[in-house]
Amino acid sequence: MEFVIKISQFLLSLSLLIVLHELGHFIPAKLFKTRVEKFYLFFDIKFSLFKKKIGDTVYGIGWLPLGGYVKISGMIDESMDKEQMALPPQPWEFRSKPAWQRLIIMLGGVTVNFLLAVVIYIGMSYFYGDRFLPVENIKDGVLVESTAANNAGLLTGDKIVSVDGEIIEDFSQIPEKVLFGKNIVIERNGQQSTVTLPQDFLAQLIDSKEKKFIDLRMPFIIAEVPDSSFNKGSGILKGDIIIGFNGQETKYIDEVIPALETLKGQEVEATILRNKETIQIPLTISDDGKLSLIYASGATSETLEALGYYTYETKSYGFLESIPVGIEKTGDKISSYITQFKAIFTPSTGAYKGVGGFKAIYDIFPSFWSWQVFWNITAFLSIMLGVLNLLPIPALDGGHVMFLLYEMISGRKPSDKFLEYAQLVGFILLIGLVLFANGNDIFKAIFN
Repeated sequence: MEFVIKISQFLLSLSLLIVLHELGHFIPAKLFKTRVEKFYLFFDIKFSLFKKKIGDTVYGIGWLPLGGYVKISGMIDESMDKEQMALPPQPWEFRSKPAWQRLIIMLGGVTVNFLLAVVIYIGMSYFYGDRFLPVENIKDGVLVESTAANNAGLLTGDKIVSVDGEIIEDFSQIPEKVLFGKNIVIERNGQQSTVTLPQDFLAQLIDSKEKKFIDLRMPFIIAEVPDSSFNKGSGILKGDIIIGFNGQETKYIDEVIPALETLKGQEVEATILRNKETIQIPLTISDDGKLSLIYASGATSETLEALGYYTYETKSYGFLESIPVGIEKTGDKISSYITQFKAIFTPSTGAYKGVGGFKAIYDIFPSFWSWQVFWNITAFLSIMLGVLNLLPIPALDGGHVMFLLYEMISGRKPSDKFLEYAQLVGFILLIGLVLFANGNDIFKAIFN
């Protein structure tokens, strides 16, 4: 069932993004009276799952869910239709249109991608508002469960003051800011200092194969007391929170685990928080430092707030208020993705090791259905698709735009033969990037 939910979200999001992106090309092409021969969701190599011709255009669904396309008459694209290009230009063809019209047609897809992200973020701001944890409300610092981060100088309990001079107000932004930052100002034991991350910090994180980096410190909440547990008759119950042993405070999991190691094989007096009241319960710790209890490694923001661990804030927006908020969020996400992209194309950072393909995209969808999560992921993927398509690779929209700008500035149009060769090189390069990204997915699945 988990697979069905995840794959449904993945395919729905992907289909929505592809159709709207291609509509971005289709609509201006039609407005400029340019013939569109095909409009396809997914690729129809050899055969289609569905197709129907309406007017001059064949609308269809292919069987290979790796993207989609519109085939515009008189345009050198992935179809490499040399026979059509060998004939005299016709007035309804792409190549017969003025350069400014061709530019608008080519920019239509990415324009829709960015506009879609804006619309989604406006809608989410209006319907859901923003619930966030102010950094100033994290009184005991953050959890740093990463050998690479620890070696760089970041430790559990540190308070993140700023990253590269930027003071961060929302905790959810800290992991990404630190990940792509250099100079981290922290507060430890009341003293501020600067941690300078090594240039290959990202590579160290990826090579360590550790899934956690910077997170919130969590309480040790009992999720289950197994019937086989030697602490079954102690009086401890599901939902209890261990906050101390023998009078020593252990407010967080990262304090409980080390304490158990020092108390191996002992009978201890555990301080328990139950229904906001503190009680004492005798517990046995095994010789290997275990309680024989199942605990939760995380909790919802509502639970953490009710327990008094963190105080969250919620911002609500009216419809008009949500418009600038949605635009700002889109701009922030574009900037964030470009930062990540720069890191990927800087070999010394090692960020390229973390590049993923379709499996990586599939994995970011949750195993439960949440429209809020779905739309948030879809908005980010729309931005990602827009930025990627603007790359100056001939097989992508950005490649066509690059040649069109050259034509408009120089007054000289590249020859069809040159464009064919450029398209072929771009297509090979694009296939290489796709194989690399999905190859990374396969490598991680086998060796991680």
